Amino acid sequence: MVQASSLRVTEIFYSLQGEARTVGKPTVFVRLTGCPLRCRYCDSAYAFEGGSQIAVDEIRKTISGYECKTVTVTGGEPLAQPAVLLLMRHLCDDGYAVSIETSGALPIDAIDVRVSIVLDIKTPGSGEDKKNLYESLAKLKFKDQVKFVICDRKDYEWAKTKLIQFNLLEAVEDVFFSVSYEELSPTDLADWVLADRLQVRVQMQLHKLLWGDLPGH
Repeated sequence: MVQASSLRVTEIFYSLQGEARTVGKPTVFVRLTGCPLRCRYCDSAYAFEGGSQIAVDEIRKTISGYECKTVTVTGGEPLAQPAVLLLMRHLCDDGYAVSIETSGALPIDAIDVRVSIVLDIKTPGSGEDKKNLYESLAKLKFKDQVKFVICDRKDYEWAKTKLIQFNLLEAVEDVFFSVSYEELSPTDLADWVLADRLQVRVQMQLHKLLWGDLPGH
């Protein structure tokens, strides 16, 4: 029987943060199993199924062994497992700087206020833009982050309209435009942002520049 205080985990690993505000920082990643979305460019489809059921306290013990105070909870879609809320609360109590990477398709209301939310707004190019839970945007804290993965010029123009529609540049400290890996030229995205004077942060996935598409990085 699955315990309420356990989570299905694909992997726990130590690496450099590849994106968002703490890019380049050594981080412990907890990758949970399962996701209700099927984004066309997904780079963690291996986390859709399988994994191991692990007690929250055992996950905390594993994390402590890395002697690192920065933790990112990711997936899959971590919010698909309710016990993730307990894990993050415990990690904050333990003194970790905790962030969660979420697809933006599930409610964020119950996330501990100490956790930094990195919320992905799915573009049309993802094939899952109909799953965006836009009401969550009004619940973000200023320290939270919003990310768009841009596949092409159409995605870029679409993302610009969302910046205005939801006043995102005022709502959160950082809005990231990230290229879909090996699909859009980072130079093209950078040129578009500069030409339009957009005050967003263009990012590439550092872990992929360093290690390619290998799991566990």
